[in-house]
Amino acid sequence: MNLELHSERLTLKPITPAELDLCLEMFTDPQVLRYADGPLPRATIEQKMGDWTKRGGDGCIGIWCISDQESGERFGTVALLPMPVDDKNTDFSRVVPGHMPENDIEIGYFLKRPAWGHGYATEACKRLLRFVFEQTSLDEIVATFNPKNNASRNVLLKAGFVDHGTMWSYGEEGPIFRISRKDWLASNEPA
Repeated sequence: MNLELHSERLTLKPITPAELDLCLEMFTDPQVLRYADGPLPRATIEQKMGDWTKRGGDGCIGIWCISDQESGERFGTVALLPMPVDDKNTDFSRVVPGHMPENDIEIGYFLKRPAWGHGYATEACKRLLRFVFEQTSLDEIVATFNPKNNASRNVLLKAGFVDHGTMWSYGEEGPIFRISRKDWLASNEPA
């Protein structure tokens, strides 16, 4: 399975340790993480890189680096990972090569501040959904976000997700958006 994905403007490639500088730029920035429990110390980011580079399933579960197709500039990350239920963080022990996690798989994304407002998160999400529903066995993808994060809500709606009210995840009740293979195929049929 080819895990390098392309859209109109973007390339998505599985994240590697070479993206440590991008992760440091994003995850030490209080604005980037204002809806996700705040910035992380450098040592924590360095320690988490081992988990962040793990791939599950046949490679379809994991994190991709989002970059400009032409310049190669890196904008952020987009991920398909097992959604935590009672924990505040993803349990990366459930990201195992050759094994598809049993719980809901969520899509998530982070962009460095200079990449905000250009539609990159929406474009990356749409491309990852195409990959999911054309090349994997997953029948549904979920997403959640801090209710105050209207930008994230808008990204999900533009990508085709549907608001399903609330659900317990990340140790609290929060919004839950879903998109199924059936709905994705219906909305992406040729005219």
